[in-house]
Parts: sequence; structure tokens; C-alpha cells
Amino acid sequence: MSISIVLAVIVGVLVASGVVLLLERSLTRVLLGAAMLGNGLNVMILTMAGKAGRAPVLGQDSDRSMSDPLPQVMILTSIVITFAVTAFLLALAYRSWQLQGNDEVQDDVEDRLVASRRIAAETEDTGADAEADAEADALDAVRETATPIDDIAIGADEVQVRQDEGPSR
Repeated sequence: MSISIVLAVIVGVLVASGVVLLLERSLTRVLLGAAMLGNGLNVMILTMAGKAGRAPVLGQDSDRSMSDPLPQVMILTSIVITFAVTAFLLALAYRSWQLQGNDEVQDDVEDRLVASRRIAAETEDTGADAEADAEADALDAVRETATPIDDIAIGADEVQVRQDEGPSR
């Protein structure tokens, strides 16, 4: 069984493009990346199925002239799963567009604060420098947030008040 070089290139381009688009911050690009990745995997399964044959219906022809039904079933299942993921990502992008006016995925401020606390705890510096660094990181995170809701969620008012008073040592 020989694989067409054209199909192999198509699979490579679709899968590579899909993965690159999945790594973007825009939900629209993630949606297109998931669709391209699903289509690339479907073409790969189709390529691996081998030569086309007659319909796999028992009693009509010999078993040798029939095509294998397993790749067809796998492709059909993959199409359904890709459609479901696409519908979910489309709803997610639409909701994000409604709430924020764009479809960009922002950094999670809580994760950044937890990471900065973990780094401060790992250095075992319990002095005023660690607290000042944590406050500076929290203030940087507040400045990067796009909405006042995020500021309230991380307690930006408290950080701003402490920053106005000066570092507590």
C-alpha cells in the first residue's frame, strides 16, 4: 500500500496550521485551529484506510473487494466530535464578544498571584522584601487587568491604599 505524497502533505499542513492556530489567544483563531486539526486528522485516517472498495454490505460481494468500515466509522465519529467542539468554541467566542467586546483570552490574574506567592515562599524570604515584592506583583497585575471587575476580584483597592501609604517595613 502506497500513500499519496499529496495527501501526506495536506495532512501535515492541516495539522500544523491547526496546532499553530490553537496556540493563539483569539478564540476565533482557536476555533479555526480546532476545525483544521479535526479535518487534518480525518484526512490522515482516510489515507491510512487504504484503497477504496465496494460498500461494506455483507452478501453482495466477496470480502476482498469490500472497503474496511472501521476507518469510515472513526471518521464519522471524529466529524461529530469536531462539530461539537466547534459549536462549543463558537458559543464561547460569541459570549466573550458580548461581554468584553473582543474574543481575546486574557491572563488569569489569580494564577499570576498564586505563582508569585509560590515563588516568594520558595525563596524562604520572610522579611519585608518578600511582602513588598508580593505587593508590587499584585499592583502590576492590577495594572494589566482590562476591567474593573478583575481589579475588585484581586482586591485592587487594598493594594492601592497600601501603595499610597508606602511600603510597610
